[in-house]
Amino acid sequence: MKSIEIDTNGHKRALHLSSPPKRVVSLVPSMTESLFDLGFGDAVVGITDFCVHPEEHLAGIQRIGGPKKPRLDEIIGLNPDLVLANQEENTPNTVKSLESAGLAVWVTFPKTIRQSLDVLWAIVGIFRDQEAAIRLQTLEKSVEWAESALAETQPRRCFCPIWQSETPSGLRWWMTVNQDTYIHDLLRLVGGQNIFSHRLRRYPLEADLGLGEAEEAGERDQRYPRVTADEIRSLEPEIILLPSEPFSFTKTDCQGLETILSGTPAVSEGWIYLVEGSLLSWHGTRLARSLQELPALFR
Repeated sequence: MKSIEIDTNGHKRALHLSSPPKRVVSLVPSMTESLFDLGFGDAVVGITDFCVHPEEHLAGIQRIGGPKKPRLDEIIGLNPDLVLANQEENTPNTVKSLESAGLAVWVTFPKTIRQSLDVLWAIVGIFRDQEAAIRLQTLEKSVEWAESALAETQPRRCFCPIWQSETPSGLRWWMTVNQDTYIHDLLRLVGGQNIFSHRLRRYPLEADLGLGEAEEAGERDQRYPRVTADEIRSLEPEIILLPSEPFSFTKTDCQGLETILSGTPAVSEGWIYLVEGSLLSWHGTRLARSLQELPALFR
């Protein structure tokens, strides 16, 4: 059978599969859901403890631990034809260990809607399934419609934190995303204008919060800046989205921000929303639900 080559999104090599995989281990919750949505669930033999969708189809599939610390011996014991990993969710040591054991590991890292769709097309390609291709064409059409709708709407300034904490002295801060992330591109597609799109993360934390001098970032990730209430207020967000993951924001957090960010358009208009986190950060077929549910928040 003809060899199938799949791009590894910047990983050190491409993968060559001689036939569609029959045994797949997914270390990425969004990819697990995508496999089932595209009709390839029968091939899934191992998933992480954080793979929760589609719930009705996951009973009986072996759990192999969390994305950061999977039980490698159990993965190897499943003898998969393909392991799906993500550069951000899984560690380099995990990938290296599985490859050293002779397993084919596909490392993806989509940071835009287009890259996410390309990953899905690659999945359809390796399984060689026409019905899945039709399903994916429908999702492509939904994206085209969303892009067209942008020309007729005014984007709303949006703040979307993904974590919150405070310094030892009690200064509260929030981690958010810049333009080099999937969340940013999704916000754009549904009608949002990410107020921190051009903000780079600075090191150490004190520098990021404007309390000290910054070091050279080097190869450290600068896509997730940490910001203060003063910085948020200065950019006057019109909409604030508080996702349920990776930090589980609550109604109490909503009420707290109403006080902390009093006077901003988002607070004045009552446009602070709790949002299911997977709608914002899960690249893959969950995009279909995101396009159904999120645009209404920006209208």
